[in-house]
Amino acid sequence: MFVSDIKQALLITVTTFLTSCIIMPLMKWVAHHIGAIDVPRKDEKGRHIHKNPIPKLGGLGIFLSFLVGYMLFGIHSVQMNSILIGSFLIVLTGVIDDVHSLRASQKLIGQLAAAFVTVFYGGILLNDITAFGFYINFGIWAYPLTIFFIIACVNIINLIDGLDGLSGGITSIFYVTIGIIGFCQGRSGTMVMLLTFIMLGSTLGFLVYNFYPAKIFAGDCTMFMGYIISIITLLEFKGPALTSFFVPLMVLSIPILDTLFAIIRRTLKGQPIFSADKEHLHHQLLGMNFSQRTTVLIIYGINILFAMASIFYTLKDPSIGIAIYIVLFILVVWFVLHTTIISEKGYQKIHQLEQSVKEKINKNKINK
Repeated sequence: MFVSDIKQALLITVTTFLTSCIIMPLMKWVAHHIGAIDVPRKDEKGRHIHKNPIPKLGGLGIFLSFLVGYMLFGIHSVQMNSILIGSFLIVLTGVIDDVHSLRASQKLIGQLAAAFVTVFYGGILLNDITAFGFYINFGIWAYPLTIFFIIACVNIINLIDGLDGLSGGITSIFYVTIGIIGFCQGRSGTMVMLLTFIMLGSTLGFLVYNFYPAKIFAGDCTMFMGYIISIITLLEFKGPALTSFFVPLMVLSIPILDTLFAIIRRTLKGQPIFSADKEHLHHQLLGMNFSQRTTVLIIYGINILFAMASIFYTLKDPSIGIAIYIVLFILVVWFVLHTTIISEKGYQKIHQLEQSVKEKINKNKINK
């Protein structure tokens, strides 16, 4: 049974991977035809890292591959209908924004529409969570919390998409992690596993064209990737099989922390939360003279460590998982204090403090 489940998972992944690989060149042609091109602009403080115009709509290609995977392997249900409708609304919003830039409030309308369909028609709800032995039932607050969670996931993945291969690689690591946990807990063949492996193949196919140097970008259809991650999380970690809502969030630690730091940073500067800047995690690493490719691989590596901690916490020994989490968060705190990812003034104060300590140590050595 286990072997047949693995074969089915591989069949789904390979099928959607090949479909995605075939669709992406078509998406490039469509993007050029309708003007969905990412053109580097000097008026955005040099935020664009690429130098040449790049076609967008890679996210639309992922969505089309997802549809092919569903048609070949999917199971009809009301929940799945709501996911398909929500996906369509998210992708439609993303395509419109890729062609004619939308305001943040206009994109939020599309995101809310998708979230409302998911929650009220599909009945997909965050009713309760369990983490480190704590249990919370949300009651009536489950509706607004679920809507907020879906919109948060949509924007978290969208915001992290700043380098070639970054969003696609992070989401692929998420799908692999959820797939491993699902298999080991005996939940192969469920709708969650179906969504996971369809998206894994579709995203890997996109990565073939998006990894540095990128031939196509996901564009604002990246929101679709975040939307499906929110759905998988809500469906995977609930009911009798609930391990912890905490687990998938930890797999997404890098994009979540990067978004949190951006919100804090812009709030401290008195800037709008959705304004663009060059202080994200990947910008910090690039500022340390790492190449684009190396920067992306470093972020992959950190994300894989968080994923391994989640697997240990869920399947093996929770104490090992917690220990890895603690070490990783200590490293995150060190990184925050030694970069301008939150505050340039804070970084300068830490730098001055370290210089002062070094000078005192040198003086003591000389006196001795």
